[in-house]
Amino acid sequence: MIGFDLSEDHLSVERLVRELVAKEVAPRIAENDAKHFFDRSILGKMAEIGLLGICIPAEQGGAGFDYLSLGLACEELEYGDTSLRVILSVHVGLNGLTLLSWGTAEQKARYLVPQSKGLKIATFGMTEPDAGSDVVGLQSTARRDGKDYLLNGEKTWISLADVADHFLVIAWTDLEKKRQRDHSGLSAFIVERTMPGFASGTLEQKWGIRAGNTGFFSMNDMRVPIENRIGEEGEGFKIAMFALEQGRYTVAAGATGLIRACLDASRKYARERKTFGKAIGEHQLVKEMIAQMALDYDVSRLLWLRCGWMKNEGLRNNRETSQAKWYATVASERAASDAVQIHGAYGYSDEYPVGRYYRNCKGAVIYEGTREIHKLMQADYALGYRHDKPVRCSLPPVGSR
Repeated sequence: MIGFDLSEDHLSVERLVRELVAKEVAPRIAENDAKHFFDRSILGKMAEIGLLGICIPAEQGGAGFDYLSLGLACEELEYGDTSLRVILSVHVGLNGLTLLSWGTAEQKARYLVPQSKGLKIATFGMTEPDAGSDVVGLQSTARRDGKDYLLNGEKTWISLADVADHFLVIAWTDLEKKRQRDHSGLSAFIVERTMPGFASGTLEQKWGIRAGNTGFFSMNDMRVPIENRIGEEGEGFKIAMFALEQGRYTVAAGATGLIRACLDASRKYARERKTFGKAIGEHQLVKEMIAQMALDYDVSRLLWLRCGWMKNEGLRNNRETSQAKWYATVASERAASDAVQIHGAYGYSDEYPVGRYYRNCKGAVIYEGTREIHKLMQADYALGYRHDKPVRCSLPPVGSR
């Protein structure tokens, strides 16, 4: 039978994160956003309740919850502010789950365990000044030098770039394949901030997600031991796509939380604000916008819940996760735009939170695969042009951990 009820564990995660957001985030988020201030103390508070290793097994330092719990946490975090969900996306989704699935026992002990406990913060480094969706357009290189690799290159638009301790980096190890734009020449590495040749900075002119840290980092003849390569040489593209799938799942769940935030704010305002002698919620065109938000919330939530269930069961979910990310992020942009419209002139200011929602929502329509990329992917799946090939490593189902 199909069941839609959340377990007690799921409900406890939902409550725990909701309380964290209400107590530690909501009172200060407007001020932090206005000042472009990233509050590093939130990392410790998230670690205290096990969020930074929420779905990582206990033997790897995590809280041992399932992947649905990760999604629930992301939805609740983004309800408070997108910057909070981004932390979980890069630290757990893109980095932690990749190490869990592709890392060696030594790599897990050295990097995943302290990350899961919140002792170290991790992120993902693929985007470059001239390469985003075009992954084979990357310019970063990793040249073998004895027992090490020498990494050179620059990454940008990296979440937590000026905060994280560990970075999962994609770079070319085969320059001939780079010239041929053959992605089998890419490899993946774990990079530490303290490695000589590493430097980072913060992007100061961001339009949205201003309470989060986003930046860039460079690698200048940075010596990385061979033990820090994840997977084999030439598996970097596969590892990057695996990481992005997990990240997209967290983005879909988070965007769902933003839709709910827009709906709650709009519903409250529509009941209180009066025009032409009645609450604006009684006007049909306002009702239409509210109804669309309610529909988009339910659809987005069902889509990401399906993905979480599939992850728990060990089922391939590339198509489903792409669909969930595409739908939820586009729907969140629609919800935020309508929320501003419902609030009228007040929505066009920082007096109400919907302006922040509008600025924050746009990023997710672009990163982790643009809406155009996902639309093409879904068309190719539907037409039979795209098929998921077997992978050497996959996300461990909950029952096998």
